[in-house]
Amino acid sequence: MKRIIMSITLISLFTISCKNSQVPQKEIAKTQAVKNDITDQQLMDKVQKYALKYFWDYAEPNSLLGRERYHEDNIYPDNDKHVVTTGGSGFGLATVLVGVERGFIPRKEAVKRLTTMMDFLAKADRHKGAWSHWINGETGKTVPFGKKDNGGDLVETAFLTSGILMVREYFKNGNAEEKALAKKCDDLWKGIQWNWYTKGGEKVLYWHWSPDYQWEMNFPLQGYNECLITYILAASSPTYPIDAETYYKGWTRNGTYLSDKTKYGLPLYVKHNGAEEYGGPLFWAHYSYIGLDPTNLSDKLIKNYFDLNKNQVLIDYKYCVENPKQWAGYGPNYWGLTASYSRNSDGSVGYDAHFPQNDRGVITPTAALSSFPYTPKESMDFLRFLYTQKPEFIGSAGPYDANSINYDNWTTPRYLAIDQGTIAPMIENYRTGFLWKLFMNAPEIQQGLKKLSFQSPKYGIK
Repeated sequence: MKRIIMSITLISLFTISCKNSQVPQKEIAKTQAVKNDITDQQLMDKVQKYALKYFWDYAEPNSLLGRERYHEDNIYPDNDKHVVTTGGSGFGLATVLVGVERGFIPRKEAVKRLTTMMDFLAKADRHKGAWSHWINGETGKTVPFGKKDNGGDLVETAFLTSGILMVREYFKNGNAEEKALAKKCDDLWKGIQWNWYTKGGEKVLYWHWSPDYQWEMNFPLQGYNECLITYILAASSPTYPIDAETYYKGWTRNGTYLSDKTKYGLPLYVKHNGAEEYGGPLFWAHYSYIGLDPTNLSDKLIKNYFDLNKNQVLIDYKYCVENPKQWAGYGPNYWGLTASYSRNSDGSVGYDAHFPQNDRGVITPTAALSSFPYTPKESMDFLRFLYTQKPEFIGSAGPYDANSINYDNWTTPRYLAIDQGTIAPMIENYRTGFLWKLFMNAPEIQQGLKKLSFQSPKYGIK
């Protein structure tokens, strides 16, 4: 799902308006609560393993990439099983790597699957090297996300590319089959024309370009939101790079995106687009940081990206504990606001970007679960509560996308790739730093970060 980014107008880009009473239900297997004596490590294993199912068991059948959505209640015929989501597939690649590393899936089978994915991406429609937001998994053709959004989507491409680079790094020193896979990944990465998306050399990146509508979408990527990784990758490209000036003039708005505001005594550090009081939806602390390690990461303007992200999550947490709207259930073990499926006022299922200034009483599990690196205790409290007290909020691929205790334990038995896909990777980064190490040690990323005056002592970037 494309998130509401530039100014958070909170106009849903994707809405489902089916009354719950009209949804054709199938019998959904009930999940049993786990026992209270389950260990923290067992709980993390469990949620990681089941999140992997989304990308392993429910993958698009031909490309084997992540499909946009999977609905256990069959609200869509075949769950749109041939609509591949580019960004969600990038998170899915990271999830598959976690599965291999943890022994959830066989390495050899993963290599075979990943090779199929890379071969598909090589043949799929590309727009100056970038992929579209949605792709038909059978044909490789662009599926328009909107009338004019029928070309390259640089942000979704960045999320996908982050995963591709981690796959390359993981397998590049392996056997012949693994090295061949790594080579395919490298070729895909080098074919992306990042600098094309400066619209003829403007000192800012643009989100979209269409062969039919050119630059009519007109979304410059300016911080702060979830798009940082797009600039990191563009600066790191060995073939079509941007310069440092584009980063500082474009992304940081000439440094004017800095903020001196605090909430609950916690500095925000930056102006979150359209959400300057509390910070934006929590996916802003997740998407760019699947591979990019924020730990002691700095640039000319931000002293520590980890503190920036941690404070955003803690503000969200403290808001839910304060619970100014008095939603039933909100508290230390039930929190987390981000973009996801939502409950409309008439009881139908919609989609919304939840954050404190747009709090609708809906909690999204990926918000707390993908925040493990920043708030391990608070995230574990949520995870434990969910699995021991609220099994009705959990399905075949882990926690359902959204729920609400306030609305009589409402949930929607549905999954979105871009939400489910950050859970296993971010938990793994908390546990071992596995994906962070892969991405941060990639030679081009090291050079790109240095070009932008980033420092990360942990990885020798000074």
